Amino acid sequence: MNLRDVIKLANGTLLTVSIDADIQVSGGYGADLMSDVLAASRPDAVLLTGLTNPQVVRTAQMAEFRAIIFVRGKQPQTETLQIADQENIPLITSPFGMFELCGRLHQAGLKSFETNVPG
Repeated sequence: MNLRDVIKLANGTLLTVSIDADIQVSGGYGADLMSDVLAASRPDAVLLTGLTNPQVVRTAQMAEFRAIIFVRGKQPQTETLQIADQENIPLITSPFGMFELCGRLHQAGLKSFETNVPG
């Protein structure tokens, strides 16, 4: 699925300026614990989160995510936007909550890229 389709399904608003909306997204991962993201995600996914701090972009970068969607209409901090622009990581905000947005994307065919976090 391309990022343009993900944005449409999320009823999203693109927050970063220069991105390629035709990039392919292979799966999705929803979390607010960045340690879980690093431990249990796979590359080429879109990250759904309620966290808006700069660490989210750094984590997405390390985990090789294609984009970040902020749920519940959250807006990122200015520093978060600046880092995302610098690193070419698309930031999107969606009015949907985490549960609903995960369901919408999964129902539309986006695969879950979640794996079990070692206990």
